[in-house]
Amino acid sequence: MSKLPKVNELGFFEIRLESIGGLGANLAGKLLSEDGVVGNGLNGVGFSSYGSEKKGSPVKAHIRFCDPKINIRDTTPIERPHVVAIFHDALFKTNHCTSGIYPDSTILVNSQKSSDELKNELKIPSGTIAIVDATGIALEEQTKANTAMLGALYRILTFLNPESMRQTIRRTFEKKYPHLVEPNIRTFDRGFNEVIFQTYENDDSIPLAPFKRAEPILGYETQTIGGTITNPGNSILKDLSISRAGMLPHFHEDKCINCAACDTACPDFCFVWEEKADKRGRPQMFLQGIDYQYCKGCLKCVHACPVDALSSEREYNDGYADKNRVPHLWDLVIQN
Repeated sequence: MSKLPKVNELGFFEIRLESIGGLGANLAGKLLSEDGVVGNGLNGVGFSSYGSEKKGSPVKAHIRFCDPKINIRDTTPIERPHVVAIFHDALFKTNHCTSGIYPDSTILVNSQKSSDELKNELKIPSGTIAIVDATGIALEEQTKANTAMLGALYRILTFLNPESMRQTIRRTFEKKYPHLVEPNIRTFDRGFNEVIFQTYENDDSIPLAPFKRAEPILGYETQTIGGTITNPGNSILKDLSISRAGMLPHFHEDKCINCAACDTACPDFCFVWEEKADKRGRPQMFLQGIDYQYCKGCLKCVHACPVDALSSEREYNDGYADKNRVPHLWDLVIQN
């Protein structure tokens, strides 16, 4: 039986996975909790919480482990995790991913950034930051980032046997998707071997932020009279860039024939057009570029383009999307 390195006052070692729909955190949480119990002799529970079940929506997976003699009667969301795994560093834009961590918690991030950059972005005073390029590994192995994140987690969770997870992966995929068994095991091993660590000592002068659960601004005492909608839904405010899983389209204007095949295929109206005169002076719509705020990286446009004016490229931390974003006209109107 595995021995837990630390536990809270109830005897639990707690892990929280912060992710978005489509990256496989729900499955990763199920595999992790299953292997902790079946493969390593612990008592445990795992469950997920999410809103609308669609790509790009926030997802949290919660895993608790404890000694087999302890009964688990707590199935509430984890507020004080010993380990947090963040499946996409764009989550920092909208979510407080490190809420409730301990001074010595370990934070695993799927990122290409340095540990110092992540420490500043996460605003944490201390703890261990573990970094793995899970997206890059998944793209190379043609799998998903969740398996690479599991590999990195098993490097952190030294009380779990990685060989038992390899068997769990094999058991999960071999009947329905046998061709995915070996690629996922390779992805798991690469996540285990390629994760890097940086520990920051606790600075007692900086207080640790407590866990905060988001609460609605308006309640029964503060709601406006007559059910007035004070903050209507607005597509201008949405940001789908968080749901990109490592790839995005690049636009090559010199090859474009303005056929609009890309615009027809795009599910989120990301392409920006402008009416100009053609060579004969006739009005025609010309493609100006892509509004990457609304692009979720589905790459349907790349497959639809008949002249290779769009290419599928790996998204790096070089700000390409921000530099090359062509805002929709209504965004410009709002800004002005």
